[in-house]
Amino acid sequence: MGCGFLPLSELVVTPPPPNLPPASRVRALNFVPSSENSLTPPYLHRPNENIMQYISTRNLRFILNEVLDLKKIRSFEAHEAFDHEATEMTLDAAKELSDKYLFPYYREMDKKKAYYKDGEVHVLPEVGEGMRAMGAAGWLNAAWPYENNGQQMPTVILNAAGLIFQAANGNMAAYSFLTTGAANLILNFGSDELKATYLEKMAAGEWQGTMALTEPQAGSSLSDITTSYEDLGDGSYAIKGQKIYISGGDHNATENVVHLLLARKKDGPKGMKGVSLFVVPKHLPTENGLVDNHVTTAGIYGKMGQKGYVAAHLMYGEQGQTKGYLVGEEFRGLNNMFQMMNEARIGTGVMAAASASAAYYASLQYAKERPQGRHPGNKDVNTGQVLIIEHADVRRMLLFQKAVVEGSVDLLLQCSLWEDISKVSQDPAEKERTHLLMELLTPIAKSFPSEYGTEAVSQGMQVLGGAGYTDDFPLEQIYRDIRVNAIYEGTTTIHGLDLLGRKLMMHKGKALQFLTEEMQETISTAVNHDETRSMAETLGKSLGGVQQVLGHLMGLAQSEDPKVFLADATIFLDYFSLHVLGWLWLRQAVAAAKAAPTADGQDEANFYQSKIHTANFFFQYIFTRTSGQKRTLLGTERVTLKTPGELLV
Repeated sequence: MGCGFLPLSELVVTPPPPNLPPASRVRALNFVPSSENSLTPPYLHRPNENIMQYISTRNLRFILNEVLDLKKIRSFEAHEAFDHEATEMTLDAAKELSDKYLFPYYREMDKKKAYYKDGEVHVLPEVGEGMRAMGAAGWLNAAWPYENNGQQMPTVILNAAGLIFQAANGNMAAYSFLTTGAANLILNFGSDELKATYLEKMAAGEWQGTMALTEPQAGSSLSDITTSYEDLGDGSYAIKGQKIYISGGDHNATENVVHLLLARKKDGPKGMKGVSLFVVPKHLPTENGLVDNHVTTAGIYGKMGQKGYVAAHLMYGEQGQTKGYLVGEEFRGLNNMFQMMNEARIGTGVMAAASASAAYYASLQYAKERPQGRHPGNKDVNTGQVLIIEHADVRRMLLFQKAVVEGSVDLLLQCSLWEDISKVSQDPAEKERTHLLMELLTPIAKSFPSEYGTEAVSQGMQVLGGAGYTDDFPLEQIYRDIRVNAIYEGTTTIHGLDLLGRKLMMHKGKALQFLTEEMQETISTAVNHDETRSMAETLGKSLGGVQQVLGHLMGLAQSEDPKVFLADATIFLDYFSLHVLGWLWLRQAVAAAKAAPTADGQDEANFYQSKIHTANFFFQYIFTRTSGQKRTLLGTERVTLKTPGELLV
């Protein structure tokens, strides 16, 4: 395998027996590192540097334990096994596995990119080894119930671990968690026969799972898909059509690929009503082994980034009959698929935030090692150069990265916690509140880390200067890799339309009311601390502007064509997101201000002061963008609507 790592056969794992009590099952999770070769090797081309950091597990623990406080989720019987000790073990296990099986191959997956030859998609062999290692360690079915050999891990803890995996190597981790998402659909909607046939292999990382939605003529408009199905009368359906941009759609590091595919009944109703969901395997499992199901790979796409993570063009039923098996009720395909899509939207945010994290720590390390220039006013060339982290503008760029990364982590884990509570709470009011809050912030959880994460990585490249543009350092690869997250699972425009056109007004604005209450509670607390009072006043005043903007836009919705109301939905998404992130950063600053006086040692004191400084930076340098956005949203010029296409020459 190279890099001095143990082969998969020597990975020490202890899958929890199903008869163990819940706490023991958690503590069996699932990765015991060997005492040898336990250090992460450095990035390629930097053989003398120290082991690189790609994420702060201290920050993850701060968010989980000091900001969110997991006592609530642990109070439910379903998740009581994940006490503080089990959560700590979970994060440690994720980091150990990432250091060994993911991080070392991030650069190599780019250098030795996936390719299509002689009808086969070739990927780095370590892709399959990484999937099987994650499967053997119990990560792919960690959230499943005990009766399905899962750990009943809360989503908030699983996504904290997911941030570690994705920061280590998002291209490799994506194969595994895409498989989890596909398997979840079978678990929740599939027949007992489908579960028995597919779940064990998928949970073990032996079979790849995909989400096959996009078609050449449809894109994000799923009601316009043309892939068709016909009932064969034996419990299976004949599938015919094409799917494009299918992540993980085919590769030689797995023996089978299981597509969760949307298709329309042949000659059935148009629009969403005629769409059903199917399991369509590349190879059909039979008593005699796997047989060809005539799922043909036409090729893979040459992408700007994520070159080791396959995006395939697939054809079904073109070279023989392709069989599919109905998942859930007929004509409920889109409803069922939306479960996976919502998971994938949070997952996309996790991938983006994690990529931005890896870029931040790479550029931070460079800034602490690279001497250049002297402070303004020092003209004595005989004095030594200073490290570039001493320059204010470099610190500005690093603070931007830190603010985006740590704000995004808070946002994603908060949404995950709300999702957990909404699923297990028996209190109808609590279920409604947490579900609506999670729904409201999902467009932001997907879009903010994706858009601002890309900008943050760009700032990181700038920290490195010319070196950042070379492949001697990871920044240029991370920049190429992260860019697609603003496109995955619906472009930013789609999420702007979703937020403004649907989420804000659902249940007569209840979700917005609940969010406002959360924000006001934080503001009320923050004004009582000297370190956070000014930030609280800034956010509180600006929330009045949000009400003004919403009043203006709602007026347009009632009096104008919908295209007027929604013309600047993307601008509104950004404007609203910055207020949400302002609330989250204020909340982090309050937690840090409370903890700082009793910090244990200088490192801890610095950690808490860093939180307060970064929160101040957010309000002074990033939140100020809202003033220009507000002016645009209240404007009456309607420039985009009034610009005819022929003027774009």
